[in-house]
Amino acid sequence: MADGAASAGLTTSGFLGVGRSLSGRAWRERPADPALTRSHAMKHGLSEPLARALAARGVGEDQAADYLNPTLKALFPDPSSFLDMDRAAEILIDAVMRDRPMAVFADYDVDGASSAALLVRWFRSMGRTLPIYVPDRILEGYGPSPAAFRRLREQGAELVVTVDCGAAAYDAIAAATEIGLEVVVIDHHLMREDPPAAAAVVNPNRPGCNSGQGNLAAAGVAFVLLAALNREARRRGLFEGRSEPDLRQWLDLAAMGAICDVTPLTGFNRALATQGLKMMSNWANPGLKALMQVAKAEGPAGVFHAGFILGPRINAGGRIGRADLGARLLSTDDPDEALALAEELDALNISRKDVEREVTEQAIASVEAGEARPSEASAIVIAGDGWHPGVVGIVAGRLRERYRKPVVVIGVDPVNAIGKGSGRSQPGVNLGRAIQAAFEEGLLLAGGGHAMAAGLTVRAEGIEAFRDFLGERLTVESAAATELDVVEIDALISPRGADRALFQDFQRLTPFGPGNPEPMFAAADVMVQYAQAMRGGHVRCTLTDGAGGKLKAIAWRAEDTELGRALLAGGGGLHVAGRLKADDWNGREGVQLEIEDAADPRRNGQG
Repeated sequence: MADGAASAGLTTSGFLGVGRSLSGRAWRERPADPALTRSHAMKHGLSEPLARALAARGVGEDQAADYLNPTLKALFPDPSSFLDMDRAAEILIDAVMRDRPMAVFADYDVDGASSAALLVRWFRSMGRTLPIYVPDRILEGYGPSPAAFRRLREQGAELVVTVDCGAAAYDAIAAATEIGLEVVVIDHHLMREDPPAAAAVVNPNRPGCNSGQGNLAAAGVAFVLLAALNREARRRGLFEGRSEPDLRQWLDLAAMGAICDVTPLTGFNRALATQGLKMMSNWANPGLKALMQVAKAEGPAGVFHAGFILGPRINAGGRIGRADLGARLLSTDDPDEALALAEELDALNISRKDVEREVTEQAIASVEAGEARPSEASAIVIAGDGWHPGVVGIVAGRLRERYRKPVVVIGVDPVNAIGKGSGRSQPGVNLGRAIQAAFEEGLLLAGGGHAMAAGLTVRAEGIEAFRDFLGERLTVESAAATELDVVEIDALISPRGADRALFQDFQRLTPFGPGNPEPMFAAADVMVQYAQAMRGGHVRCTLTDGAGGKLKAIAWRAEDTELGRALLAGGGGLHVAGRLKADDWNGREGVQLEIEDAADPRRNGQG
């Protein structure tokens, strides 16, 4: 088990004396109130390290039970607390009763696909078929456009529900009004004070919305909408003679949106993810089941399945293939169609990885050459001709991990000199708000998003001005974020004490994600043995201690970093921090450490 409280390694210069690690960060003990820690341990029968981790995540004395066992019954919000939610439900139930032609307009990522599938499945249970329109990322860009709405109107639609988009579609919704197309917006992205002129705009991040659910993904908002639809349909007697849709059967879709859109897993959103993963584990959704089959994966669903096996494949259609594949996959009840779509998405995902690898290498080379001024800039903005717009977001995430600051990666079409970009941010830096400000300043053709991720469209000649604007705009936030960019340790362990029992104990805190960080463990003065570089730039090794304990470990994409070089050099005396993962290869039921960082106390500034 854990070697006592992590405070055993705390010094004035940082946890285990680490003031500057190999990644340039300080280590510190994740702060927790001792009295609250004791209360959690006694009240809920938790080990001291686990109780301390619970307290360190801001879980109060009266919140622990719901945190450890988050249920929809305890945490489901009143749908009426969302601005325009009741209005949206009335409009949609009216449409059902009047048999109005409807369509769903969805974003091309997992959250958009999951949100669309939720609506399609609810209306199917009511005997209605909703077509799905997903814009092509390259040809149409993000969100609704006047042309897309005209196309839907020409196809007979009278009402369109936008999901995971629409909150910033002022021009498109104005155009829809002119052609007699009614629009209901279901979104979660940051938006301006005045909403677009839609029939209803449901968005917990809309100014004036008092739901307190701003951490929801669009799929979470859509799931609450289904509850509102059930309530409104019940009020009007639509369930007389038919079964009321059981929303629990679609919790897996709500969880996919919550996890893959990297939303804070707290409160009701935590309950959606927790209960949704339990529902997902039944693999009743033909699309998710087929994806697991083609990926040759198995087991009860977890955050890893949703975020790293299923999510990237669903996203692959919107990135480099046909944009509607993911939504169609999650909506179908035909196992044969699901398998065909899953195989197509799996093949696209393989191609996506190749494209992503090439762009990542070029982007890193450009940054290292000084094109983005990474050392002094508060944010990195890097652009390249021909970089595929479908992978720039992933590349931005890779560079953010590497350089520890907000990154925007822009792929420029050399024919029309227009760049499509995507950004990923550091905690404490609201990138979406900064990009929205750049758009309002006239520096961008389009732009918006949320705190940790955002997208934009920019003229090639305007990239330098945008880089300067973003660098200046984020100076204060980035400086503060850099001070907070530390490795927070939950417990001190040794290779001998890192066992399956410790891993299982901390699994009570799952699901992990923003707002509920995965526990970080530190081991002091370990010996690195059998280190080897692997395909993909990963470094695998074994950590040993003086008591004969051994712990398998791996550092992802670390070979060409200070961390990777230190591990490959081997030897003793390193402090290592990382996350414990299950190691079930050949049924061994062991653990391995995914290394986040390391420090050499013998080097200046690290101890």
